[in-house]
Amino acid sequence: MPNKSSAQFVTGNLMRHVAVMSLTSSVGIMAIFIVDFVDLLFISMLGNAALAAAVGYAGIILFFTNSINIGLSIAAGTLVAKSLGAEQKSEAREYAISVMVVGFIFCLFILAGVFYFLDPILTLLGAEGEVKTLATSYVSIVLPSMPLASIAFIGMAVLRSYGDAKRSMYVTLAGGAVNAMLDPLLIFTLDFGLEGAAMASVAARISMMAITMYLLIKTHNAIARINLASIISHLKNIIAILLPAMLANVATPIGSAIMMREMAKFGTDAVAGMAIIGRMTPVAFSVVFALSGSIGPIVGQNFGAGNMARVRTAFVDAIKFTFVYIIVVAIILYFTRDYIVALFGATGIAAELVMLFCGVLALAFFFNGIIFIANACFNNLGRPIYSTYVNWGKNTIGTLPFILIGASLWGATGILLGQAVGSLVFAAIALWLSLKVMKQGGGSQKPSEFQQHQRLHAVQNRKH
Repeated sequence: MPNKSSAQFVTGNLMRHVAVMSLTSSVGIMAIFIVDFVDLLFISMLGNAALAAAVGYAGIILFFTNSINIGLSIAAGTLVAKSLGAEQKSEAREYAISVMVVGFIFCLFILAGVFYFLDPILTLLGAEGEVKTLATSYVSIVLPSMPLASIAFIGMAVLRSYGDAKRSMYVTLAGGAVNAMLDPLLIFTLDFGLEGAAMASVAARISMMAITMYLLIKTHNAIARINLASIISHLKNIIAILLPAMLANVATPIGSAIMMREMAKFGTDAVAGMAIIGRMTPVAFSVVFALSGSIGPIVGQNFGAGNMARVRTAFVDAIKFTFVYIIVVAIILYFTRDYIVALFGATGIAAELVMLFCGVLALAFFFNGIIFIANACFNNLGRPIYSTYVNWGKNTIGTLPFILIGASLWGATGILLGQAVGSLVFAAIALWLSLKVMKQGGGSQKPSEFQQHQRLHAVQNRKH
């Protein structure tokens, strides 16, 4: 594999690249979230609605930490893909290890901050009594693994930057397998209950980190040795992408927290319904979630090679691909919604929310798909700050006013409807900004003439 570590997306059919990268990556993503889905299913079998609600609250906090890790992975994937596109392989290796070191240290600070403010955070979200105690226990077990998870996230992004979505998929499949095997053992056999599910998640994260590092070193030689001088020299470029990417991704759990707080006003069953939807969404739309990470290397490599025509084509193909996928998934959810409600034993408001999600709201996820694709383009075209603007806009003024209006008109279901309308508004804004950036030929991090010349020279040499 090392001899294939150069840019693979600067030639060939772009729709094929988009489809293969997205579908391959989605298998791994789906494996992880299916396990989360099964976690909640097992917990629901314990017969205590407070447990499901606790997972919902804990999920918001863990979503926040995972969003930071996703931001780190975006920085690594963007910088490595651009370097590969410009045939700067040594620089790509340096960027990979630099982001890992910076990310690990940063996660330690985030970890300390979240633990310090954990109680007021849960209170702010609306958790109280038994639910709050259970959520605290769950988070306290899973959260310390955040720095290790950051290495896995970054490593998988680097693998995708090399065009190796298959091995990135293997990492998440392995993590999902570890979690799936340990879940019933720890939850039921050893009777650890909710804490058992948390322990299984930690074991999965550790295994993913170990496998990722092995693959990066053995198959691509994609990681340089830790060098303080190299890290410092790359720090400016890392921060330039890392901060906007993290800020953009942190906005999503903020929006989810707003949703959860408003939903908590309708009782524990409403929160449990949101928890079910929260687990179902990444499983049902795993390809869309994968697409945002998969199109990044495609855009990044072609941008690094100075080929904006292929960048624009990749963007359009990604939107077409997303549209078709959403239609198919919406149809499947609609015809299986009764079975899903019965599977979780959802009743009352919880059942109403799940039924609504499996109906017309599934189609509305297309708007989120557009935002994901646009953000990937912003991050790889030198305009990462645009993804920050779009995500924070969507998850604040695109969320709170709309869900308040929806809640006043239709109750708990109105919250979901209001969120969908807000997504539509900001999808339109993201689409407009994307077309504007591509028309301008990218942002401040355009490839130099020297890099373009070097890339063309390398392609010519390979042809000969």
